[in-house]
Order: sequence, then structure tokens, then C-alpha cells
Amino acid sequence: MKHLIKWIEERYNLAPMLDFMAKKKVPHGRGWYWYYLGGVALFLFVVQVLSGILLLMYYKASVNEAFESVQFIITKVQFGWLIRSVHSWSANFMVLAIFLHMFSVFFQRAYTKPRELTWVTGFFLLMLTFGFGFSGYLLPWNELSFFATKVGTAIVGALPLIGKPIMIFLRGGLEVTGATLPRFFGFHVAILPLVFVVFLAIHLLFIQLQGMHEPNIPEEEKKYIPFFPHFMLRDILLWLIVLNIVAIFAVFFPWELGHKADLFAPAPANIRPEWYFMFMFETLKLIPAHILFIEGEVLGILFFAAVFVIWLLVPFFDKGDDDKRFTRMKWIGIGAVVYIAAITIWGYV
Repeated sequence: MKHLIKWIEERYNLAPMLDFMAKKKVPHGRGWYWYYLGGVALFLFVVQVLSGILLLMYYKASVNEAFESVQFIITKVQFGWLIRSVHSWSANFMVLAIFLHMFSVFFQRAYTKPRELTWVTGFFLLMLTFGFGFSGYLLPWNELSFFATKVGTAIVGALPLIGKPIMIFLRGGLEVTGATLPRFFGFHVAILPLVFVVFLAIHLLFIQLQGMHEPNIPEEEKKYIPFFPHFMLRDILLWLIVLNIVAIFAVFFPWELGHKADLFAPAPANIRPEWYFMFMFETLKLIPAHILFIEGEVLGILFFAAVFVIWLLVPFFDKGDDDKRFTRMKWIGIGAVVYIAAITIWGYV
């Protein structure tokens, strides 16, 4: 190992990087466990990429072959059913990890100066993850995914002025047809991963340049641990635990395929989106058909769009100099968490 390191060192100047790793420290005070959520989300993204590449070897993005190719993967390919279940479950756990990471950053006020852009890039990573979930849901071309995509794109199409062009762009036409599937496939395996990796690289660069947020406690109470090897080894241990959890769910609760989509069949009664879209879906259902002269669905979409914009701009509303303002924001955040959880559970019950 020493000879190998020396051989590499003679060709590449690794001293600055090794020095940086040796000196880098991570806060280990109050709330230290929240620091690992970002790493968990990153690890699950890697699982998504690796399992997605394996699925890509057999998947065929056409109306006539998509469902059958997935069926072939789970019935004929050795451990194909397991890889598909790992891909699906890790996607859901990735969304959960990003949600938890985002709210932990919010409640710890870790978005304040100088980390405003770290929050902004993290917000776009969450939106891109939603895009992964929405585009990937259609790819098996089964009954539920077809009608869920039809409903989801129709909701987007309800936006004033820009809604219909966006809907046509997503669908590849006025309706969800055979042209929609390869388009979503392109989004899922090419466009979204490329944009995601760019934002992820920027996000990680900001974290490395600015360091992790330190808890607001007296200086004498602050504690630190070396990033390498202490924090890294703990990170890897947690990744192994998460991988085992994903594997347990994949084995004991394999992802179902259902029935092939029929463009002329009526929508099934139990149609519903993935759980991370459920709170928006159920909220739109609860809004009356018309409120004054505005359609309820349009008003609901505009409301969520405004909420997302406000959430994006949180660091610019709270500059860290007003504790009373943050107290109000904190209660709003708690209300948002409770509402999302309650409406999601209500949607399933």
C-alpha cells in the first residue's frame, strides 16, 4: 500500500487533498445525527443509478414492449425482480431522506448567511427528485401509472397561460399516448440525471467550501470530530444499515406490476399518485369546484406554486437576525409537516 501511494504521489500531487481531509472536522454537538441525512440521500441516489443501469439492460421504451420487458425482468431475469424492487423502494426512501434533510436544515436554521445558495440548490434537487418519481412512474406502462400520469399532466395543464403548452410538451401531444412513454423515458434516464448531477456537484461544492452548519450554542460547548476517518466511517455504517432496510422491503414487499395499460379502458377506482404527491393530490380534491370566479383546481395549483416559491426564498426572508421572526417561521414549518403527514395518511385511509 505504501508503494502504491508513493507511486500515485509521484504522478499526482495529492498532498493538498490529503491535508484538507486530515484537517476537515465536523460539528458533533446538539443534533449531530441530522448531519447524516444528506449522505443517506446521496447514497440512495447512487443505489438508484446502479439499479437503474441494470434495469436499462432489459427495458424497452415502447408501448408494445415496455410492460412486457418489465414482466420479463421480474419473471425471467435472474434476480430481476429484486433489482426492480430495490430501485423502486430506494426511490421512495430517497424522497423521504431528502424531505427529512430539508426540514432538519430548516428547523436548525442552517440556511442563513452564508449558506443561502446551498439551500437553493438543495431545493432544486428536491424538485428534480419529484421529477424522477413522476417520470419513472409511467415507465412500466401499467394501468395505474398510465392514468396517474394522465391526471398529473392534466393538473399541470390547468395552469393559466403556460399550463397547456407545458402539458403538450410533457405528453408529446394533447393526450397521453405512445409518444409520451419514450419522452418520459428520456427525461428519466438522460435529462433529469444530467441536471441532477450538476446541481448535486454545486451543492456539495458549497458544503465543502463553507463547511457544515454549527449549532447555535456557546463556543465552549461545541465539539468536533475528524471527517476522515471518524465521520466517514459512521456515514458508511449508516449506508449499510439503510441498504439492509431497502433490501428487507424489496424482498418482503416486492413492487407489483399490475395490469398493462389500456388507452381505451376507464380509469380504475383506486387510482392515486405516489405518497410524496398525495398531500397535493388530496388538497386539490378538497378544494371546491369554484371559488368566486376562479376554478378551484387552478387556485390550488397557484397556491402550491406560491408556497414552493416562498419555500425557495426562505433564506432571504430570514437573515438570522430576528429570533421572533424565526419563531413564527418555525411554527409555520411545524404546521406544514403536520399537514403533509395528516393529509398523506388521510389519502391512504
